[in-house]
Amino acid sequence: MRAPGVPRPPVVGRSESTAPRHPVRGAFLVPGGHRWQDVTKEKHISEPRINDRIRVPEVRLVGPNGEQVGIVRVEDALRLAAEADLDLVEVAPMAKPPVAKLMDYGKYKYEAAMKAREARKNQVNTVIKEIKLRPKIDPHDYGTKKGHVVRFLNGGDKVKVTIMFRGREQSRPELGFRLLQRLAEDVQELGTVESQPKQDGRNMVMVLAPTKKKAQAMAEQRKKRDEAKAGQPAAEAGDEVPTQTAAPAETAAPAETADAG
Repeated sequence: MRAPGVPRPPVVGRSESTAPRHPVRGAFLVPGGHRWQDVTKEKHISEPRINDRIRVPEVRLVGPNGEQVGIVRVEDALRLAAEADLDLVEVAPMAKPPVAKLMDYGKYKYEAAMKAREARKNQVNTVIKEIKLRPKIDPHDYGTKKGHVVRFLNGGDKVKVTIMFRGREQSRPELGFRLLQRLAEDVQELGTVESQPKQDGRNMVMVLAPTKKKAQAMAEQRKKRDEAKAGQPAAEAGDEVPTQTAAPAETAAPAETADAG
């Protein structure tokens, strides 16, 4: 027991730290010290500097139509931008001197966003669809499965066709081979055989590739949707047929009665 009033002896091997027990969010411990620093304040600005944010004495100025103006003082470049009702945008900050261009920065950002959106819309993602069949498939089921293959190929996607063998069917691989050949011949106008039928354990696999590219298929689908939207109001307008009022029938003149003379 420690006597009252006697301080506790220091613990060997333990260093007292003033760091908080639970670090704050966005902070890290500096190596070799115990001071916590907040890293959330460090923001990397990806947008270019414009107008008054350009802190250099002179710039190489480019006109709004791409013409080279030359090296001018940044005050003169800002004055020219104000006179033309444009913005001074720093397009090459690492050059010596930095390159700045006169442009409508709001319009530039809008057009860049639209280009990025269009690029994402036209982005091609290769997708491999899969269809599974049995060697002794029913004709109606075969037609349904073939319809799925046709839809996938029209969409510009590859199709992996798998024949599943069970039990004694494994001793008759020629049944699956003939079925795959039949399917390839039925859809030869829409796709080609990219990978010939081959045995894979209990299954037989064949890969079909579309004849049209994915981007072309997506463009055709968008065109069809636009045509359908444009044709819908016309069809609704055509349903309203103006009613024509029937003209009143002309009254026939009274027949002349012959005199019974």
